[in-house]
Amino acid sequence: MLNLPSTQAMHVRSQQNAFPTEPLVCSDWRRGIHVPVGAEFTLRHLRISDAATLLAMLTTEEVARFISPPPTTVQGFERFIEWTTEQQAAGRYICFGIVPRGWNAAVGLIQFRALDSTFSVAEWGFAIGSPFWGTGLFASAAQQALEIVFGIAGIHRLEARACLGNGRGNGVLRKLGARPEAKLNRSFGRAGEFHDQQLWSILREDWVSAHHDAVAGLQ
Repeated sequence: MLNLPSTQAMHVRSQQNAFPTEPLVCSDWRRGIHVPVGAEFTLRHLRISDAATLLAMLTTEEVARFISPPPTTVQGFERFIEWTTEQQAAGRYICFGIVPRGWNAAVGLIQFRALDSTFSVAEWGFAIGSPFWGTGLFASAAQQALEIVFGIAGIHRLEARACLGNGRGNGVLRKLGARPEAKLNRSFGRAGEFHDQQLWSILREDWVSAHHDAVAGLQ
């Protein structure tokens, strides 16, 4: 699911009743996105100090088998983190680290990669350390990340690809409102083997509609 290849920050409100009906396209997100600290987790840009923890969390067999090969050293993750900053500054990429309450380092990440020149169509991927599987942490973090990117980056369509054997990944995509579109035969290569993937999509208008329906149900 994951492809690992002094500034003014934009403050983003993530409250459900504040989600914009039109995308807030702004160049400032390229320079930085500030997300309010949550009770259970914080989303933030990756830091060099995250490298060692990301190495420990994302290179275990149970995590790495469903993602493209991650860096194998701390220095490799440091270079990846520097690359994420460069790509966001160029307007082609957004990446959030997931930092649980009580932690100083990211234990997972969520990335969005432009598939066209305007960032209106993008692919997203994610990975989180297995100690946090089944806790609900990722689903909550992913929901906040989707609210942010749909609100600031002008994204119209998000795509994700998950191996059919990745039950957790496919399950969380469905839970977040993604729709299955196609089976991609033998489209993911890992360790000399090729695996089928499911293509999922989320359209911005569907996300906003579902988001507002959920708010109405709480009122």
